[in-house]
Amino acid sequence: MSTFGAYFRLWRVGWVLVREGVVSALPSEGLPPPVALAKSFVTIFERSKARHQKRSDRLAQAVERLGPSYVKIGQFLATRPDVVGVEFANDLSQLQDRMAFFPSAAAKANIEGSLGRPISELYASFGDPIAAASIAQVHPAEVESAEGRKKVAVKIVRPGVRQRFAHDIEAMYLVAHMQERFLPSSRRLRPVEVTKTLEQTTKVEMDLRLEAAALSEIAENTERDPGFRVPKVDWERTGRDVITMEWIDGTRMSDVEGLRAAGHDLNLLADTLIQSFLRHTLRDGFFHADMHPGNLFVDADGMIVAVDMGIVGRLGKKERRFLAEILYGFITRDYIRVAEVHFEAGYVPGHHNVESFAQAIRAIGEPIHGQPAETISMGKLLTLLFEVTELFDMETRPELVMLQKTMVVVEGVSRMLNPRFNMWKASEPVVGDWIRTNLGPKRIATDLKDGLKAAVKLAEAVPEIAAKTEKFHHQLLHMSEHGLRFDAETAEAIGKAEARHNRSAKIALWIIALTLVYIAWVLS
Repeated sequence: MSTFGAYFRLWRVGWVLVREGVVSALPSEGLPPPVALAKSFVTIFERSKARHQKRSDRLAQAVERLGPSYVKIGQFLATRPDVVGVEFANDLSQLQDRMAFFPSAAAKANIEGSLGRPISELYASFGDPIAAASIAQVHPAEVESAEGRKKVAVKIVRPGVRQRFAHDIEAMYLVAHMQERFLPSSRRLRPVEVTKTLEQTTKVEMDLRLEAAALSEIAENTERDPGFRVPKVDWERTGRDVITMEWIDGTRMSDVEGLRAAGHDLNLLADTLIQSFLRHTLRDGFFHADMHPGNLFVDADGMIVAVDMGIVGRLGKKERRFLAEILYGFITRDYIRVAEVHFEAGYVPGHHNVESFAQAIRAIGEPIHGQPAETISMGKLLTLLFEVTELFDMETRPELVMLQKTMVVVEGVSRMLNPRFNMWKASEPVVGDWIRTNLGPKRIATDLKDGLKAAVKLAEAVPEIAAKTEKFHHQLLHMSEHGLRFDAETAEAIGKAEARHNRSAKIALWIIALTLVYIAWVLS
């Protein structure tokens, strides 16, 4: 039945995309003739008003009809231009995460169920919702503290969203498996792995304890950073379905005129924003991955306050060095070094030629050096870099794609504040210091220290490794003498599962076919 449900939901998604004109807006170039013919045929079912709308508007309406899960799926795919293409990623990035409010009574029940205490004990007052998204909505409230009453923001998970997403993700897995099976060229993008990443990130986002932990971690990392902070978490009033945090009084970064009227230095804010993001990325390896202007406030003291930490990104030491050496190599025009880093990190398969790859890198770097510094986009540079690496069979690196997408957004906000924003000049204090610390002589000492720790851990694990190796050796000997066999129960279970899967798939396909015939007959 799970397979049948996935096929039915996939059919519904396809039908909505057809009706809202999204399918007809897809590019036809390069499609196989049967697919192009099918695309032309289904356009007769689209709404007449959809034909006069932009593709981004069609997409927004389709996602709105499909429901909250697909808003989240669309926003996730907007961070993966390597999977859906740059143009569709841009369209998806415009999806508004504004949903209808759910009743305050349901929100209070969710809080009491999560925290095990009545609302009257938790909050001195609890107001009506002020913002609602696909995963949760926010209420203003007040709590009693040693300093008296203070205002807080309470974020509550939308009732039933976990069950709805669990069902909708099945259709995504079905599409991913079909893509890998019928489009071998797409296997480089690892669509099933992309779907697993989507499932994992959304599950994390739906557990508000983990968002609270992210806020707490980044608060510790940025405690001494100039001009940037995040809201404080009220852990007593935080659980799986609810997070209570400091109320932020400030101006949204999307309100440029409001910032100017409040007397803030917009150029300084632009520099502070990009420097903060680079510190989090290079120094900490942990960054806010949803830094659009709606999630950024400026308080009365001129501090940038980032909210909504449901989506975060992490980079290991190798990835941070990879990023820094790329930037440094482009700045110094050392394209051979940029190419070598890709091979050393294992991102580009070894059968390719380093010099040929360096030639492709030069095609990106040289035009940049002929432009004024304030017109050069670091996000655009990384986008071009990922396009080139596709020619050299570089597999998708989800953490790097998320970084690139976030950097494009942050850079865009900085340029919104300061149209003549010089990305390289603003970044140099952070990037330069990190490079001097981590790519110079200090790197050797750090690597030796890390190597020593790894050696100690390996020495501690040697007895266990030896015991497991001996056990494995005996198992191999036994298999070589007696063969590999399933017991009767295992063989019977495999047979039943295979038969059940085949029956479900056949039933689902017949129902879909009959439904499509019925719809075509009704519309005729």
